[in-house]
Amino acid sequence: MNIEPRTSNVERRTPSIHELPGTTSIEPNPRRSTNERYDLEQRLLEYSARIIRLVEKLPNTRAGNHVAGQLLRSGTSPLPNHGEAQAAESANDFVHKLRICLKELRESHRWLLLIQRVPLMPPRLAQPLVEETDELIRIFVRSVQTAQRKRR
Repeated sequence: MNIEPRTSNVERRTPSIHELPGTTSIEPNPRRSTNERYDLEQRLLEYSARIIRLVEKLPNTRAGNHVAGQLLRSGTSPLPNHGEAQAAESANDFVHKLRICLKELRESHRWLLLIQRVPLMPPRLAQPLVEETDELIRIFVRSVQTAQRKRR
């Protein structure tokens, strides 16, 4: 048969939901192996869910609401844009969509740093997402580089 199982392209730890007193955690799951393989689409899905959970914890203030809205848009954007890249009509379109994902991840990284700097919540709560965003940025930078090499 010419059918191959879907393969993953990155190894990492996968976060899960842990209960904290009165809230849902956005921390990584310490029981997962750091060598566990996964699918980038699933990682982006979990990333978007973690962004939403973090945004829901931001204070209901003028600044908190502004940052929440901006982070909600940029932090959930990579998931659908990755789907758009998978359905790209050309190599140039594919690279363009990957660059959109990268742009949105970089914006999210800056909003998360601002949340920590103000602080709008205890910095330790945002730190795992800062680290995850950094890892995703690195993945998309390499993906863009690889895609550009292949289209030449």
